[in-house]
Amino acid sequence: MLKSLSIQDFRCISKAELDLSPTLNLISGSNASGKTSLLEALFFLGRARSFRTPRIGPLIRDGASELMVVGQLERGDKSVPLGIRRGRQQAEMRLAGEPLNSLAELAQSFPVQILDPTVHGLLDDGPRERRRFLDWGVFHVEHGFQQAWQRYSRALRQRNILLRQQAQTKEIVPWEGELVDAGVRMDELRRHYLSQISPILEASSEKVLETPEKVSIEYQPGWARETTLEEALLLSRERDRASGSTQVGPHRADILIKLGSHRAQDRVSRGQQKVLAGVLVLTQLAEYRRHSGKRAVLLADDLSAELDPAHLERFLALAREGDNQLFITAIRPEALPENLLENARLFHVERGVITDCS
Repeated sequence: MLKSLSIQDFRCISKAELDLSPTLNLISGSNASGKTSLLEALFFLGRARSFRTPRIGPLIRDGASELMVVGQLERGDKSVPLGIRRGRQQAEMRLAGEPLNSLAELAQSFPVQILDPTVHGLLDDGPRERRRFLDWGVFHVEHGFQQAWQRYSRALRQRNILLRQQAQTKEIVPWEGELVDAGVRMDELRRHYLSQISPILEASSEKVLETPEKVSIEYQPGWARETTLEEALLLSRERDRASGSTQVGPHRADILIKLGSHRAQDRVSRGQQKVLAGVLVLTQLAEYRRHSGKRAVLLADDLSAELDPAHLERFLALAREGDNQLFITAIRPEALPENLLENARLFHVERGVITDCS
């Protein structure tokens, strides 16, 4: 949880120093005022990347050579600084004054998730975002997943190099053994995680969607169910040689969100897809809270423009119930349910200048 936030030269925000509410922080302002840039800075603090662009250039304010985002984390009765300084070529990440050497260390220090207007992509886009969503949750609650993922990624990279080089089978087989060993472990941890969140998802979606059909997750491991990973790699080897890449394995996994016995995106409207995707994120944060005993940060960009009043009220009630630290933007704060704004800290953004209106 963040006690305070300092931003320098991030997008249109030249400088900001904010004291934050531990529960709800409401950020108002007109379009293009800098509201989303504030959420982006918070996301950057936990991921070292933007949710809007893969490039670093647009994040650094025009005329500046680097950006800096620093947050004071509450750790029991202590306050611990977490900061990122990022130029166009180099980056520096520190926790309590000590360097962080990986993005995994950063993510563990400050778990943050985002709900933005593209969140429905969790249901109807390709599998990449769903894998990223799944693995964020597994990484934070399943011990050993990061190590297995790193081993698998290295073996996958080496096998693909050998495939492109048309290497002999005897050179490929040892890397397949490592792929199987690490891949089976990844698969086990993913399955266990999904078994843990499924009851939470079912209960949460019932509260918000109010549909008689149950919401469930069907896991697709990335190879045919009737074979082992070892068998799948063997059967796919010649096809992989032709394509120059490995076509089966956990890196091809997906999750199917179902409403009753059907794909959810085939049964609900675009607005309901956004609600359901939001419930998936809240489910993930609830499992993190249950497993770790710690609170995560949830960023929500202009929910009142995305959801109808009834769904918005039920969704925000569930979000508050989850005991996360919330940051919500709104063009019109009065559109949000008044009873859910208790103890909120209010900020107004205009042309990149952030004012505390509490």
